[in-house]
This record gives sequence, structure tokens and C-alpha cells, in this order.
Amino acid sequence: MTGRIRTGAELTEDQALTCDVCVVGSGAGGGVLGLELARRGLDVVMLEEGGYHTRRDFDLKEAKAYATFYQEGGNRATDDLSIGIYQGRTVGGGTAVNWCACFRTPPEILEHWRDAHGVKGLDAATLAPHWDWLEERLNIRDWPIEQANRNNRILWDGLGALGYGRGTVKRNVRACASLGACGLGCPTDAKQSTLVTLIPEAVERGMRLYANVSARRLETNGGRVTAVHGDILDPRTNRPTGRRLTVKAKVTAVCGGAINSPGLLLRSGLTGRGRVGKRLFLHPVVVSNARFRERVEAYSGAPLTVYSRQFIDRGQGRMGWLLEVPPLLPLLSAVALNGFGAGHQDLMAGLPHANALISICLDGVQPGDEGGTVALRGAGEYSRFKVDYPLTALHWEAFREALKVAARIQFAAGAEVVLSPHSKPVVMRSEQDIPLLDDAPYAPLECSVLSAHQMGGCTMGGSPETSVVDSTLRYWDCDNLFVVDGSVFPTALGVNPMESILGVAHWGSQHVAAAVSGSA
Repeated sequence: MTGRIRTGAELTEDQALTCDVCVVGSGAGGGVLGLELARRGLDVVMLEEGGYHTRRDFDLKEAKAYATFYQEGGNRATDDLSIGIYQGRTVGGGTAVNWCACFRTPPEILEHWRDAHGVKGLDAATLAPHWDWLEERLNIRDWPIEQANRNNRILWDGLGALGYGRGTVKRNVRACASLGACGLGCPTDAKQSTLVTLIPEAVERGMRLYANVSARRLETNGGRVTAVHGDILDPRTNRPTGRRLTVKAKVTAVCGGAINSPGLLLRSGLTGRGRVGKRLFLHPVVVSNARFRERVEAYSGAPLTVYSRQFIDRGQGRMGWLLEVPPLLPLLSAVALNGFGAGHQDLMAGLPHANALISICLDGVQPGDEGGTVALRGAGEYSRFKVDYPLTALHWEAFREALKVAARIQFAAGAEVVLSPHSKPVVMRSEQDIPLLDDAPYAPLECSVLSAHQMGGCTMGGSPETSVVDSTLRYWDCDNLFVVDGSVFPTALGVNPMESILGVAHWGSQHVAAAVSGSA
């Protein structure tokens, strides 16, 4: 077998392919799966809706990056626009544009999946050798506090001053130049994404990768997927060229991520007995902005190297959160900061002195928290997504308390002023002003909420009545269909999800490969 990467620009005629496994998606799930199947000598075809971009395309220009490398040009959001959703759309998926934070799945989350959702055979001990391999292959190493930029040191110092737990983040980088623009794609190939590691090796081993191909429908017959039908897209416009690509595979693995994976199944009439698209979790984020007298320059240096799980477990009935900091690039900051006219201009002028602290809320583990849903706006292959994520009293209480904690940390680190993410920001000039947050409005569009982590929608579990895939990642009602990405998680994680997806995909590759043998 001869591997190759082809783009929509090269695909000027309809394509009909056959293979052992068709992998739809090239991110953390698909990238690992493609390599592991190719290493077993299987004939693999990988489809990626986004384009094929290399370090030469990563020019650190925000306007280009969000429009080119993110879903819906960086404008994906819930149906009511109350939560902005940032998701990768390029070869390498989210691994190409994330901030390199690597965490193993917390053991208590895996135990919760077992006890509450019936997931079998997936625990920390089972996943450990898979994580060990990935951490070596992707050079996942601790980033020492001595190398932290000022933005991260503010979080570190504030946590220390208040006696809160803190830690340094492991990052999948090699010879990192600390440019600070990980979210725009790495121009030095230091980021060990699937784009520069696992996918090239898989291609060397014979995998065929087709970029700019949007999988629109899975054709099924008799409880089996018989073909994957996709549109070939023009790389310049992202619009269909009118040419189609069809893959007939022994086994199909959907790896498009939360939202895209359930969307593909729904377009194909695969509803999972009504469970597809249910239990979507977004790790909803609120941002606390601060200004310091000294320069922070949060747009340079490794963007995310310090964290705290001090508040991840607040007891039953209360949502916890993970504390981190984001990079403050100019365009992203301009969108995230509330205000208009001269006031907004003043905030942007102060960007070199700005710090932000994000509280990433752990959804899905509290009783009654069913998360959101992915649905289609109509019937047919070209229906658009409808993403609903109801924000309840559980969320608003967590957001309010998280903003109080964040402000306390920022003042402890020396902040002169802290601003809340409300449509009319609460302005706090000392710790004595923090109670003002209690009187702020907590409602959709009154308080900005973001999501950079999406999970669920094709959840795994112990019964087809309560889940979409079984504990081997096989779709309950199709013998040769698997889902291998973050959409299978029954809850959110409370940590950045990339390494969890990588590990589950590496573990799950054995089940996909076995299905090929079983269908021979």
C-alpha cells in the first residue's frame, strides 16, 4: 500500500475507494486510530473536512487562523448564542490549534463512568500503558514553573498566597520557542500534534488521507455501514465542488468530535434509539479579566502552564471548576472583552498589562445534569446543526462563585483592577469590591460564557437504552461502526480533554482492528 495526502484541489473527479477502515476525522481520536490501524497492516482511508495546512501556513495572523482552522470560521455557538464554541477544523483537528495542555483522565471520572453509566473495562490502570506510550511518542513533559510566562505566574503566585492547591501543566512540545500563539497553529512544528507526528507516520505506513472532504452520510444496510458518502470541498471557499467521494470499508470509525460526530450519525438516520446528540458537555468557561501596574504581556510565552483543581469537587449539588489562564492575543481579546467605543478602546490599549483567569466548569457529574443536545435543523445531508445547552441555576451559581475566587486570586497576585465578563462589567478595585459580583446579572447573554472543550453526544455505556456506543466504542445497532473521539465521554472531565481522547483512541484501536478481522 502506498500512502498519500490529497486535498480538494487535486480531486477534480468523483472518487470511489475501498479499504479496510474508513476513519472520519484527523484529530486526537482519528489521528491515533489511523496510525494504530496502519501499524497493524490495515488499509486505512482517512477523511478530513478541513484543509491540509503545514507550518508554512501558520503565519501567526489571527484573522486568518480563526477563519481557516476553526469550525464555522471560529463562530460556532449554541443556538441562542449564549456560549461561543471553539473547535478545530483542519488536518490534526484540535491538536493543531489547542494550547498543548495534557492531563490524564482523573481516576474518579473513570470510576463515575463505571458506576453511573455502566462503562466496563476502562479504568486508570487499563489506560496507563496507552498514556505511557503517547507521552513518550508526543514528548509530553512537565513545563517547569521557572519557564512560566508572567500571565501564568500571576495564577501561580495568587494561588500560593491564598494557600490553594496548584500544579504545573504537562505539554506535548519539542524544542518549543514559547511564541505564545499555539491557538493559531505552530510555525516551528514544536507542538507535537497529530498533524506532525502520528498522521505522517500513518501515511508512511500506507494510510490515504483526503483533506477537504466533508463526510455527509453513512449508508447502511442490514445493521452494517456499507459506504461513507462525502462532498469534495474547494479549499479556497470551503464550498462543495460538486464532486463526490465514496468509501466502501469493512469498518467505519467516526472521529469528528462532539457536535460533528453526532451530526453525521443523525444525518445518516442513526439516532441510537434517541440517544445520539444527547448529553453534550461543553466545560463552560467564565473569564475574569485583570489589569496590573507592570507589563504582563500575556500574548507571549507558553500560553497555559499552571493550573489548580482546588475547586473541582465542591460536593453534591454544586458544580466545580478547573482554574487556568488563556493567552491574550489581540483579536481574541477584542472579541472576549465586553464594552463599546472609547471604553473598549481603553481596555485594548491596556492589553500589555492584562491578565485573564478562566474557570472551566465540570459538567455532567452532578445528579440531573444532562448537559446539552446536538440536533439538526431539518432533514437531509445538508441540515445545519442546532446546539442547545441550557444554563441552569447549577451553572450560574458556579459561575458566580468562580468569578469571586478568580478575583480573589488576581488581587492576591497584585491586580489593580478586576473586571467581570458581564455585558456591563463589574469593576472591582480591591478585594472589598468582590461582593458586587452577587448583584450582577447571571443570565444568557448577560454574562459571557465560552467553550474550548466539547465532549459527549455519542456517549458510551452499559445499555443501548442509555448510551450510543458500548464499552468497546462500537455503535450498539451497527456491527461495523465505531465512534472514537471525545463524543463518547459520558460526562465532562474537569481537565483539558486531549490526552484523554488520545488514550481512549489508542486503547480502542484494538477493538476496531478486531472488527476488521471479524468482517473478513
